[in-house]
Amino acid sequence: MKVIHVAYPLELPLVDYDVSSIIIAIGDFDGVHLGHQDVIGQAVRIGQQRGLPVAVMTFHPHPREVLGKLTYSRYLSPLPEKLALIEDLGVDYTFVVQFDDAFSKVSPIDFVQNVLMKLDVHTVVVGFDFTFGNQAEGTVETLKELSDDQMDVTVVKPYQLQGEKISSTLIRELLHLGRLPHYSLYTGRHYRITGRVIHGDGRGQTIGFPTANIELSERYVIPANGVYAVRFVCGCETFNGVMNIGVRPTFQTEDDHPRLEVHVLDFDGDLYGQQVTVEFIEFLRPEQKFANVQSLVKQITEDVKHAREIFNK
Repeated sequence: MKVIHVAYPLELPLVDYDVSSIIIAIGDFDGVHLGHQDVIGQAVRIGQQRGLPVAVMTFHPHPREVLGKLTYSRYLSPLPEKLALIEDLGVDYTFVVQFDDAFSKVSPIDFVQNVLMKLDVHTVVVGFDFTFGNQAEGTVETLKELSDDQMDVTVVKPYQLQGEKISSTLIRELLHLGRLPHYSLYTGRHYRITGRVIHGDGRGQTIGFPTANIELSERYVIPANGVYAVRFVCGCETFNGVMNIGVRPTFQTEDDHPRLEVHVLDFDGDLYGQQVTVEFIEFLRPEQKFANVQSLVKQITEDVKHAREIFNK
């Protein structure tokens, strides 16, 4: 898949892009959940039927972040991960449009005429609630009207599972509640974060449960504070682990910034500086304050036992 970064107004010709007609799915696609996969999948199927290349158009940063929605300063799938997930769906090109204040003010007609038509789009595929242009005044009906018989428009119905309409906003809320099974159900995979192992204060080592402290490589949505059974991927090796997200209230630190710490099971080695991926398998319990370190150690021992039972299933 070729990734092409563009800004408005488009300056043609684009590097690595020389096609006379293309099928394109448009959306932010944060999280690439089943609803997103349905939209992109329909574009892929149309491309196969027509014998045309398939593209995705997405936006970075997230439009809601640029427009002041602070809850969108973190991502379910930061751009590198989103691009990898899109590529897995069989897409030939992905256009990453720089979303800034100026682009947010582009009118619907300018977007259609000066972006889509310049890319020689044959068919546009969008979700039923797609909006575009200044103040989101463009809708799917607007898109159909502005296509002026020069482009086909395919609108994909809402994707529902167990009576629930899947959306990135819903999935964010579920992660903030620690409801991992819903994330897996709505995306088809476990939630993952990637980062680098950094030095902590060494408390885990002193109580018999050394931890790898993770500094995130991207601005991921962080799940609810608590303890999780996780997979820990370092290089070509995968380990089981127990992760704590939180502020460690037992030690009464003044730092209220959540820390991400993984006790890697059955591992004895140096991880400092390593790039690692943590895959969330199951929520074990909320973070809590213990009366003393001995009570904390007893609970961690139970957490490890519980995690092993999960991994042994």
